[in-house]
Amino acid sequence: MAEASKSPGPAGSEIPVPSETTVRPDADASALSVAESAPPPAPTLRGVCVAPGLVLGRVHLKDHELSRAALARVPVEGVEAELNRFHQALSGARLQLKELKTRLSGKVSANDARILDTHVAYLKDSVFISDVENLILNEQLALEAAISKVISDFDRIFRLVKSETLRERAVDLRDVAIRVLRQLEHPKDGLVPDPPRDYILAARELSIVDMFNLQGEHVQGILTEEGGLTSHAAIFARTMRIPTMTGVAGLLETVREGDFAIVDATEGSVRINPDERVRQQYQAAVEAQPLVEDESGGPPQWATKPARTKDGQRLSVSAACGNVPEVSQAFGLGFTALGMFRTELLYLVDKEPPSREGLIAHYSAVVSAAAGNKVTFRLLHADSSLGLGYLHETREQNPSLGRAGVRALLARESVLRRQLQAISVAAAGAQVRIAIPFVNDCADLRRVKEILFEERLLLRKGSEPFQERIDVGVVVESPSAFFGAQDLARESDFLMLSLDQTVQYLLAADRDNPSQQAKFESIHPFVLRAVKLLVEACAGESKSLSVFGVSATTAHNLPLLIGVGLREFCVAPAHLREFLETVATIDTRRARKATESVTASACSAEASSFVQGYRHGFANG
Repeated sequence: MAEASKSPGPAGSEIPVPSETTVRPDADASALSVAESAPPPAPTLRGVCVAPGLVLGRVHLKDHELSRAALARVPVEGVEAELNRFHQALSGARLQLKELKTRLSGKVSANDARILDTHVAYLKDSVFISDVENLILNEQLALEAAISKVISDFDRIFRLVKSETLRERAVDLRDVAIRVLRQLEHPKDGLVPDPPRDYILAARELSIVDMFNLQGEHVQGILTEEGGLTSHAAIFARTMRIPTMTGVAGLLETVREGDFAIVDATEGSVRINPDERVRQQYQAAVEAQPLVEDESGGPPQWATKPARTKDGQRLSVSAACGNVPEVSQAFGLGFTALGMFRTELLYLVDKEPPSREGLIAHYSAVVSAAAGNKVTFRLLHADSSLGLGYLHETREQNPSLGRAGVRALLARESVLRRQLQAISVAAAGAQVRIAIPFVNDCADLRRVKEILFEERLLLRKGSEPFQERIDVGVVVESPSAFFGAQDLARESDFLMLSLDQTVQYLLAADRDNPSQQAKFESIHPFVLRAVKLLVEACAGESKSLSVFGVSATTAHNLPLLIGVGLREFCVAPAHLREFLETVATIDTRRARKATESVTASACSAEASSFVQGYRHGFANG
């Protein structure tokens, strides 16, 4: 199947997409649904980023609202017992805070840790203690009801005053009250249950109490409906690098205990129970996170080394990413350009096409994460197997050879126009390029350029800021594009080579067929000949050519690709270390000699002997 029939994974691989997808109504109301029993789309909620980062995991709800405490009363003879319970709970809460401060030593700054001293002071506050005691003594309220009433009264007063400091005091008091109430919780069987491990916390308001438990810190991420950016809990979240979002409207109405969530706090989105395609989009980025920083906060030592061959040939290496957190990771590793950003993700998460505002926000987050470096957006590459009803009326018999990439976009210009306009707006003041996928000839390139010009004209008439100059390039993957390489190089600003797709189309080999996998493991000599012609065409027109794909970064193919003249590589952050280590072992002159022998071969069997010779000593000879 073509790349368009796969969801591009952030690690540079392609994620298989199930064939039982639903075709949804077209944006122009011309499409027909071929499946009516599909599950509802996974909801995507938006919020404000408190601490950036990405985390995947199960949701644990901790919605402890003090107002929900029952207004219970005790008999006169029970008052003394309630007072004793109160002072025992105060003592237990103070001890817990002392232990927590010790456990956080070295993990947070001494200044931030003093926040806990503030909570200890509230636990000793005479006004708080006397107010609770008076309600128990005079109104015979149960302890839980008395604490709830006192805190609610404080909260109401503080919130009436337009002072951020007083509002923070209200939040701190609520934290203290919840901590005391937690000391009163006793399971019916007398056993203290183990806390959930490695969970994403979902609560109404950000609370220091809910960020830690007695057995250890297992909060991976935090989502709240309310809460500000300056609260003490927010400071802890940022200090401890816990991805955190506040102001997530509808959070507690949407999520349930145990739901799977993807928290992309960097972009300010949370996806609830997404399908496997979307999960895999983010999983590689999560796994790569430990690689991004060393203990000093900078990139690891191995990532600071230049991409240089054994004999000193310098390569240009840019990042290939599929989501915003992966972009952040890439530049944390020291990448200086985002060579390709796959734009499919937002089109996979909902039944309807993403809104213009949603696309602008997403692309703006990408540009922001790139921190002023060059960004290349590859336009939507989707065939009919993905079930995007606004692109395809029905599933085609052979999706990979049907309406995919630019073919689908030109057939549904409204989708293309929205994407081009969103990129133009998000790119205002930035270095941005657009790559067109699945191009056959110059007609595809010219039409996209025309539409981009028209959309920029509309933006200018609407006085909306946008990027005037955006380079437009083509992704070479179809056989016809190789035959017309010189023409495409002449009319485009740059070219990109999708090596995996090239192998698939030139060798007519289905990437999803296990019996054909061997064709993707090593570059066929005829494929290498085609790549050589492409390199020569780009050199003749003085246009840059970069290559991406799993087969483009594997150790046994790199010498041949460098030998044929490729010098620009798009690499997923997760694959960077292996790539750099492999490049450092390659001698360019010997690689070029091996490549000449391979391209002269008549079949893979003949070429394999040269490849094996290079692997086993020729490179070092």
